[in-house]
Amino acid sequence: MSSKEPNPAHLAIAECEARLGQQGRSVVVITQNIDELHRRAGSKHVLEIHGSLFKTRCMSCGEVKENYKSPVCPALKGKGAPDPNAKEARIPVEDLPRCDRQGCHGLLRPHVVWFGETLDADILTSVEQELERCDLCLVVGTSSIVYPAAMFAPQVAARGVCVAEFNMESTPATQRFMYHFEGPCGRTLPPALAHHQSEVI
Repeated sequence: MSSKEPNPAHLAIAECEARLGQQGRSVVVITQNIDELHRRAGSKHVLEIHGSLFKTRCMSCGEVKENYKSPVCPALKGKGAPDPNAKEARIPVEDLPRCDRQGCHGLLRPHVVWFGETLDADILTSVEQELERCDLCLVVGTSSIVYPAAMFAPQVAARGVCVAEFNMESTPATQRFMYHFEGPCGRTLPPALAHHQSEVI
């Protein structure tokens, strides 16, 4: 995962955020992705509703820390390949990654939301605040079928705010939006976010 690079869509969003920031405006990225590619592209205001693979969370004390080591501990080297035919990794519990907080030593896990887990309430509160104050919403490269994120843009559209969807195909929510741009986001989004002469300063 750490070898992946931001694509032109990630870079266009970050450049737009920087440009609008100089005009006193803000861009907030709300993402379901756990790869931190928005941050690596340069976006500053990112709400990662499903967490980040580059953070660990202690299962005992709850401390969250950045961790860019790959693997997180020596015992995990070569384990966890996304191959359904791979043998199950058998790692002694004493070799698993541990919290280094004084007096804790709890097991560490990725700071991501796994299927069936509850989303972070603080992140969702921040998302709700952004949805209530935004004056434009872009929906980029999502299926619009994973809840609660699938309702974010329709909620904004219901306020009468312009919503533009950039996607490879129509989604269940497309008809609720003012605009739909079909095709690879790396091709359709950059020209839409590029500086235009008519841009209000």
